[in-house]
Amino acid sequence: MSYHAPEMPIEVDDDTGVWTTDALPMLYVPRHFFINNHQAIEDEIGAERYAEILYKAGYKSAWHWCEKEAQLHGLNGAAVFEHYMRRLSQRGWGLFSIEQLDIAAGTARVRLDHSAFVYFYGKVNRKVDYMFTGWFAGALDQIAEAQGLAIKTRAVQTQSAAQEGVDFGLFDVTPL
Repeated sequence: MSYHAPEMPIEVDDDTGVWTTDALPMLYVPRHFFINNHQAIEDEIGAERYAEILYKAGYKSAWHWCEKEAQLHGLNGAAVFEHYMRRLSQRGWGLFSIEQLDIAAGTARVRLDHSAFVYFYGKVNRKVDYMFTGWFAGALDQIAEAQGLAIKTRAVQTQSAAQEGVDFGLFDVTPL
């Protein structure tokens, strides 16, 4: 599935300057600005601690995003997760594709090609895409709850294209 041409309307409020895409207010910043800030925090508190903080924040944000987008577009189930991957891919983070998804079982595998973080860091022989990890569990848990399922999940990054000999990132979501 290809997501190269954005199909997202961007509306700018003339009175406030707030940018909105679909049902949510947005910020638009250059990639280097965001990643320089990311790296500064990582340098200060360490990648492991920063990953823990980002996991919780990303989980919460993905939950909110999926809930709002499902309502706005009348989506449910796998269609919400597919829409989420498409929108992430259209926003410059990288190209996300679903390799496996079973909402009822609480499992998913997401592949990441062309990660913005790998472009910045290069081959540093560690997983640098950890910011995304909580997003997948948050999305899956929101979709499951909307379907009346009591499943709760946890996501982990199993590989990154920043590691030697690896060409793409992988994230696995499994039930707690």
